[in-house]
Amino acid sequence: MTSLTIREIPAAELDALTPALSGILHACILGGASVGFILPFTEGEAAAFWQGLRPGLETGGRRLLGAWLGNRLVGTVQLLLAGPPNGRHRAEVAKMLVHPDARQRGIGRALMTAVEALARTEGRTLLLLDTGSDEGRALYRSVGFQTVGDIPGYAIHVDGSALATTILYKHLTESTTGNYGA
Repeated sequence: MTSLTIREIPAAELDALTPALSGILHACILGGASVGFILPFTEGEAAAFWQGLRPGLETGGRRLLGAWLGNRLVGTVQLLLAGPPNGRHRAEVAKMLVHPDARQRGIGRALMTAVEALARTEGRTLLLLDTGSDEGRALYRSVGFQTVGDIPGYAIHVDGSALATTILYKHLTESTTGNYGA
């Protein structure tokens, strides 16, 4: 069995990993994931998205974790840390993606565990996320997220149809340091 490794991807590695990251995002979009893009969607657009993260990665306001099976990057998740002074106790989980051919192996759960650990090391006590109302809710609930509610028609699905979005949150109560759960 190939081992799973999760680690932070620094801005310095972005260029080298953009092709793999783009492949994951492109495959997820083609598979119907509603993560901010609509069809048609090219790998070039995916590469531009990842390159656009550079400023946030360089300042530390955005953190990017990757999941590798052996030496293949198969998943990713982001933690958005920037916020106003009265919101520095919270962070947002964004773009939790697992390549379609690597699913059902616990990678999504491992990424969520790792992003929570990272949030704790950054002193965050509240995590927020949103998801297409038919996507990922079971995983997020199984790792302790609570549903705030659904917003009908909040997003446009990859196929152009209206999509409800579910808002979820999780209070982080335990403290850990330096361990990203991998």
